[in-house]
Amino acid sequence: MTSDLSAPPRAGTTTAGRGTSPRPPFGVSAVSVLAVLIALFSLVPLGYVAYMTVATGWDTAVGLILRPRVGELLLNTLLLMAATIPLCLLLGVAGAWLVERTRLRGHRVWAVLLAAPLAVPAFVNSYAWVSAIPSLGGLGSGILISTLSYFPLVYIPAAATLSRLDPAIEQSAAALGLGAWRTFFRVVLPQLRIALTGGALLVGLHLLAEYGAFAMIRFDTFTTAIMTQYQSTFNGAAGNMLASVLVFFCLLLLLAEVRSRGSARYARIGSGVQAKALRLPLHAYQVPAQLFLLALTALAFGLPLYFVLRWILAGGADVWTASEFLPALVTTFTYGLAGAAATTVVAFPMAYLAVRHPGWFSKSLELSNYVTSSMPGIVVALAFVTVSIRMVPGMYQTAGLLVAAYVLLFLPRALVNLRAGLAQAPKELDEAAQALGKPPLLAFIRVTLRLTAPAAAGGAALVFLAIANELTATLLLSPNGTRTLATEFWSKSSEIDYAGAAPYALLMILLSAPMTYLLFQQSKKVAGQ
Repeated sequence: MTSDLSAPPRAGTTTAGRGTSPRPPFGVSAVSVLAVLIALFSLVPLGYVAYMTVATGWDTAVGLILRPRVGELLLNTLLLMAATIPLCLLLGVAGAWLVERTRLRGHRVWAVLLAAPLAVPAFVNSYAWVSAIPSLGGLGSGILISTLSYFPLVYIPAAATLSRLDPAIEQSAAALGLGAWRTFFRVVLPQLRIALTGGALLVGLHLLAEYGAFAMIRFDTFTTAIMTQYQSTFNGAAGNMLASVLVFFCLLLLLAEVRSRGSARYARIGSGVQAKALRLPLHAYQVPAQLFLLALTALAFGLPLYFVLRWILAGGADVWTASEFLPALVTTFTYGLAGAAATTVVAFPMAYLAVRHPGWFSKSLELSNYVTSSMPGIVVALAFVTVSIRMVPGMYQTAGLLVAAYVLLFLPRALVNLRAGLAQAPKELDEAAQALGKPPLLAFIRVTLRLTAPAAAGGAALVFLAIANELTATLLLSPNGTRTLATEFWSKSSEIDYAGAAPYALLMILLSAPMTYLLFQQSKKVAGQ
C-alpha cells in the first residue's frame, strides 16, 4: 500500500512517528542539487592544484619539486611543526588541567585569559615581538610566535573535555593504588585523545597557512615562498609546484588526524547521574602555577597588547586620522557582513542534509568542504586568480570573487553551527506545522528557521571575525584600492611605520575579542556548563 507523499496532510492528522522527514520547502531533490553544486564549487582550488601539476609536465614538475630550495622549505616546515605542535599540546593541556581539575585560585578568570591570545592575529603578535626585539628572526622566533599564538587551539577543546569527563574512572584508578600522576597519564590523558588530535590538526593547518607572521620575522615557509613567487612571476610554474606540495601536506594532516582518533568510545554509559569531578589541591604548587599562567598570558596576550598601545601613544593623535582608518574599518565591516551572510546561506543546504537526511551522500559533501577549508588562503586565492582570468576575466579583482573565496575558506565555521542548530530544531515540530495546514515554506520559516537563527547568527559572527583578520586572500583578490584593517596594517608595518600600523592592530584585536569569547562560551555549552 502506497501513499501520495506530494499531497498535503489532512487537517487533524500528523505524520510524526512514520519515520519520514517533513517536506522541505523546496524539496529534497532541490536541496541535494544545491548541495552538490556547492561541493563542486568548493573543489575548485583542489582541481586547480591538480590541473596545474599535470599541465606543468612530469619532468618539469619533478625538477621544480626536487630543487634545493624546496628541500630548505620542507626542512623549515617540518622543524616548525615538530617543535610547535608538541609545545602547543603541552601548554594547552597544562593550562586546561590547572583550570578545570585543580583548586587554582581565580580559575574562572584564568579560564578566559588562557583563551584570550586567540584575539590577537598571529601577524600582529609577530609585529609586537619584532617591536620588542628588532633582531628577531629564524626558526626559533617562528616557534616562539606560533606557540604563543596557537596554543589556545588546544587549550579550549582540552578544557571542555576535562570539565565533562566522568571522575568514576579516576576514582577507580586511585582505588587500585595509582597515584595522581600515574592516574593522569594512564586514565585522563587517553580520554583527551580526540580533543588533542583535533587541536593538533588546527595548529598544523595554521602553521601551513600563516604568511604575515613568518614574513615579518624573515622565516621562509611554503606560504611565504609562494607569495614571493607570485609577486615576481605572477602565475609561474615554480609557485604552482610549491602550492601542490603545500596542499599535499594539508591532506596528510587531515588523514593523520582521522587515523589518530581511533575507534574508542569516551561517553559514559549506565544509569545514574555523573558525579562532579573533585579538584585536586595544589598546596605548595599554588604559587608556581599562578606564576606559570601569568607568564604565559603575559607573553601571549599582554606583550602584544602592550606594544600596540605603546605605538599608538608614540604616534599620538595623528595616527587616528579618520581619513586613514575609517575607510578601512567600513570596508572590513562591509566585506565581513557580506561574507558572513553568503557563507551562512551557502552552508544551509549541506547542514540541512546532514541533519535531516544523514548518510554517505551528505557526509561526502561535507568532506569536500572540509578539505578545501584546510587549504591555505594563498592556494585558494591563486586558484581563483587563475580560473577567473582564464574563464571569467570580468570577475578578476572584483568584490564578488573575494567574497566567494571567503565562503570557501570559512564555510565549516558556519556549517558546524548550523548543523548544531538544526539538530535542536526537531523535525516533528515542522511536521506538526504542516499537519495543521501550513505550507512547507511557511512552516520552515516559522519553525525551523526561527529555531536555527541563534546558531546561524553564531556561525555568521565567527565567519565575520575570521574575514576581518584574513590577509593573504585579500591581498591577492581584492579590487584595486581596497583597504581593510588587515591589508592596511600589513602595508604600514611593511614600511616599518609601526606607529601608523598600531590603530589597525588594536581594531583587529577589539573585533576578535568577541569571537574568542564566543568560542569559549560554546566550549562551556558543549560541556554542559
